[in-house]
Amino acid sequence: MKRISIWLGILLTLIGCQSANNGQNIDNTTVSALDIPRFMGKWYEIARYEHRFEKGMTHVSATYSMLDNGKIRVVNEGEKDGKHKQVTGRAKQPNPQDPGKLKVSFFLWFYSDYYILDLAPDYSYVLVGSSSDKYLWIMSRTPTLPQATLNRLLHQLQKRGYDTNRLIFVKQD
Repeated sequence: MKRISIWLGILLTLIGCQSANNGQNIDNTTVSALDIPRFMGKWYEIARYEHRFEKGMTHVSATYSMLDNGKIRVVNEGEKDGKHKQVTGRAKQPNPQDPGKLKVSFFLWFYSDYYILDLAPDYSYVLVGSSSDKYLWIMSRTPTLPQATLNRLLHQLQKRGYDTNRLIFVKQD
């Protein structure tokens, strides 16, 4: 029953991702180039907008790996109340002409927008959003980012219209 509740929560969240922008004027322009194989691997969540499916989570990471069918395996994991939590899904790049707009699913055929807003030239950090202002993540290849880099990313997000005061900084140590 608990597993069904978790999946139902994820499903409802993903459906919610499909809703229209709630009036915020954000710039969610995505990157014009994305080297998918280079993007694979482990990413640590530095900060995020709080949402139901990660509420109270610490030590959060996402690991991406290529599947034989061209899709991407997504393993999100973290800790909540001292217990390890993990969910596996899949992602795809529906239009190679728009490489920064991915779709991700953790339940059947329900896909949600996963927008690569910015990516370090060396793939050391990434800003991820969606088609609305409901979801936002700052992720890094390492559990922490240099403060100067983080400040620059926060400033960039503010210029794009995101409310950086809503960000929850994720405990990684």
